[in-house]
Amino acid sequence: MMYGRLHRAENKVCLITKVAVADNFLARLTGLLGRPELMQLEGLLIRPCSSVHTLGMRYNIDLAFLDRNWKIIKIVNALRPWRTSACPSAYMVLELLGGTLEKLQLTTGTQLEWHESGEQTS
Repeated sequence: MMYGRLHRAENKVCLITKVAVADNFLARLTGLLGRPELMQLEGLLIRPCSSVHTLGMRYNIDLAFLDRNWKIIKIVNALRPWRTSACPSAYMVLELLGGTLEKLQLTTGTQLEWHESGEQTS
């Protein structure tokens, strides 16, 4: 699995220090299921993706739906387990520990930048 970091485009501040990328069918299908709870400043980027579910999850997650240019087009705060959320115009979604988006003051319209870390696992 590939990893990277997300920065705020306007001032280059690193927001999320470890982001795993789910970009194949199996990784997108399973998402966070079967993984340990996300830590602060850690996330999962699912692409392509315009809808997610929290079926089988045990904790709340924040969602940032992004367009192809890394602009946040929809925010969902603290989505509880056994729920769904969608944004038909999204190209990808960033899943974070519940409460992270508010702490980082990320809102609709925020422009992000992706930086690959080069780290990969099988």
